[in-house]
Amino acid sequence: MRARDHNSKLSFRRVLPTGFTLIEIMVVVAIMGIVMTMSMPMVYKLWHKAPMIKAVRDVTEVLSRARAQAILQNSLAEVVFHPRDRTMQVSGPVAPSQPRHSDYDDLGSIALAPPPPPHSGMSATLDSSIIIEMLDVNLTEYKDADVVRARFYPNGTCDELTIILHSDKGEWYKIALEITTGLATVGPIYQ
Repeated sequence: MRARDHNSKLSFRRVLPTGFTLIEIMVVVAIMGIVMTMSMPMVYKLWHKAPMIKAVRDVTEVLSRARAQAILQNSLAEVVFHPRDRTMQVSGPVAPSQPRHSDYDDLGSIALAPPPPPHSGMSATLDSSIIIEMLDVNLTEYKDADVVRARFYPNGTCDELTIILHSDKGEWYKIALEITTGLATVGPIYQ
């Protein structure tokens, strides 16, 4: 009799289908939607860097590129600032005082080097929400000047340079060059 009971239990056993029910799939999709919604601000911040962070990074990159260019090419390099336009670019090597024939263009004027390509690290434009509060070169204030030049020398030294940036969100940062090494130091200014 026991064998019969065992066989009858087997015959009544239903085979359940493998897979997910619609309810289970809907729950998983809902959880994924909640997680994605919570991560959107973080993804937005990664894609759209804060204007002050980008400005500080761009300025220090332009300064370090000018220093590297001066050292590697063994010639004077400059960073040319246009404070009113909030732009800067690496320029160099500086033309000698007596131009050579190859320095002239077809019209007889001294040919200017083309501007560096955007996003090359050789130029930068600050966001409109960033204000240059101070731009000192060799202890002279130039924030209202049309053009300002900071020089980097082949031996790794540079002009004294201090820049203070202010954002419309109340952020303040100071970027300064150490004249004996040409390296930039960056730090927030707490008000």
